[in-house]
Amino acid sequence: MALSTSSVITLNINGEKRTLPVDHRTTLLDALREQLDLTGTKKGCDHGQCGACTVLLDGSRAVSCLQLVVAAEGREITTIEGVADGDRLHPVQQAFLDFDGYQCGYCTPGQICSAIAVIEEHAAGWPSAVTADIRPEAGAPALTAEEIRERMSGNLCRCGAYVSIVQAVAQAAETEARRTAGAAEGELTA
Repeated sequence: MALSTSSVITLNINGEKRTLPVDHRTTLLDALREQLDLTGTKKGCDHGQCGACTVLLDGSRAVSCLQLVVAAEGREITTIEGVADGDRLHPVQQAFLDFDGYQCGYCTPGQICSAIAVIEEHAAGWPSAVTADIRPEAGAPALTAEEIRERMSGNLCRCGAYVSIVQAVAQAAETEARRTAGAAEGELTA
C-alpha cells in the first residue's frame, strides 16, 4: 500500500479560504509565493534564519520557510498583503513609511509582520531575553529600544535600517496603545 504524498487542503489566508493541491513536502512560503501568487512574503535564506518570510499564524509570528503548508491548514494565516484594512495602512506599515524603516524593502514584509506580533506580545506582558523583571505581577516592561531590538532580532536587514525600524516599532506601539486606551475609554462611557 503506497502512501499518498499529496492532498488538497484549504487554507484561511488573509480572511479568505483558498483550496489548493499540495505536495506534503511543500513549505508554506513556497505555497504562498508559487501557488497563491502572494509574493509579498520573501524568500531570503530558506533556513529560518533571516526572517524575510515571516507571516502571522493565529496571530503569532512564524518563519514560513520552515512551516509545512499541510500543517497550516485550519490556522489563520496573515501575510503582508492582509495586514492593511482596505486602503488604510496598518499602524506598523504607516510607521515604517514615516520613519523610513526600509531601504531596499526586501526584508520589510517580514519585519512588519514580526513588529505586529512584537507589539501584541509586549502588550500581553510577555517578557523578552532582556526583560529585567519577568515576574507576572511586574507587568509589561517599558518598550525600550533595547526591548525592541531583542524582540525583533529574528529579522535581519542587509541595508542596516535598524535604527529606523526600532523607531517605527516604537511609534506603532504608541499608536496601538492610544487606540486601545481610547477604545477602553469608549467602552466605559457607553
